[in-house]
Amino acid sequence: MNLGQAYLNGSWLPASELSIPVGDLGFVLGATVVERLRTFNGRPFRVEEHLARLHRSLEIVGWDAAALIAQVRDALAAFTDLNAELMTPGDDWNVAAFITPGATADAAQPTVCVHGGPIPFAAWAHKFETGVEVCVTDGRQIPANCWPPELKCRSRMHYYLADQEAARRRPGARALLLDQRSYIGEASTANVVAYYKDRGLVTPRLDGVLPGISQQFLFELSDELGIPHGEADILPAELAVADEVFLTSTSICLQPVVQQDGRPIANGAPGPVYRQLLTAWSEKVGVDVAAQAKQFAKR
Repeated sequence: MNLGQAYLNGSWLPASELSIPVGDLGFVLGATVVERLRTFNGRPFRVEEHLARLHRSLEIVGWDAAALIAQVRDALAAFTDLNAELMTPGDDWNVAAFITPGATADAAQPTVCVHGGPIPFAAWAHKFETGVEVCVTDGRQIPANCWPPELKCRSRMHYYLADQEAARRRPGARALLLDQRSYIGEASTANVVAYYKDRGLVTPRLDGVLPGISQQFLFELSDELGIPHGEADILPAELAVADEVFLTSTSICLQPVVQQDGRPIANGAPGPVYRQLLTAWSEKVGVDVAAQAKQFAKR
C-alpha cells in the first residue's frame, strides 16, 4: 500500500523510506509523545484540540513545546495536500504525529514525525451494528504518581498486556482497565462512557483518564441534544447495569458496548441513545460514519 509522503525532522519523504536510529530514546526508553488524528472529507478533524493536548504532553516531559508545536502544525497543514491524490473520494485517513527526545535526554535534537494512511475500517466496521464486548482485565491503569493521565505517550505496555489478557479470556473483546482503586478507567485506546436513563451520560472521573478529544466532542453533541452528562467513579458492577455503554476514540468515533465479560448490557444490542448520538456525529462532520466504514472496509 502506498502511504504517500511523510514528514521527518524538517523533510518530506516517501513513508516507506522512514527510518529512525535504534538509539533514539523513543525506542530505547519508550519516550515518545504522540497525537493521532483522523480526517473527515479529507481534512484533519479538531486539529487545534489535538495540538493543545500535544502541547500539554510536551510540557509534562519538559521539551520545547512552542517550537515543536509550530513544527507539527505546519506539517499537519501540508500533509493532506501532499497526499491528496492518494485519498479516494469518500475515504478518510488516520494521521499520527509523534515526537521523541532523539538520542539524548535533553531533547536537544528531537525526532519529529507526521505520517498516516487509510483508516483500517475492516477491523471494526461491523461493530457499529453488532456492538463491542469489553473484558475487565487484571491489568490496571498507570497511576498518576507514575505519570499524569493527560500525558499521551507511546509507553503502552499495560495496554498491550491487557489486550493479550482479553484475547485469551474473551476472544474478540476489547480490554477494559480499572484504576488503582478498582473503578473503571479506560479501554485500551478508547474512553468509556455509560448512559443511565436517570443520569444521562456518565464518564469515569476526568482527572484519572486521558482527556479524549472524541469524548469531549460527544459531550458537545449531548449538550445540543439536551442529554445531561457528568463524571463519577464507576464500579464494574455499575457499568454492567447501565442502560447503554459506548466507546469513543479518534478512528472509530463512537461505538456501542453490548457485552461486559460475556454478559449482555441491557438487551445486548445497540441502543437508541447510541443511534441518536451517532446520527448527530455524522451530521456534524458531514460523513455517515458507519456507512463510510462499511463501504471502505472492502478496500
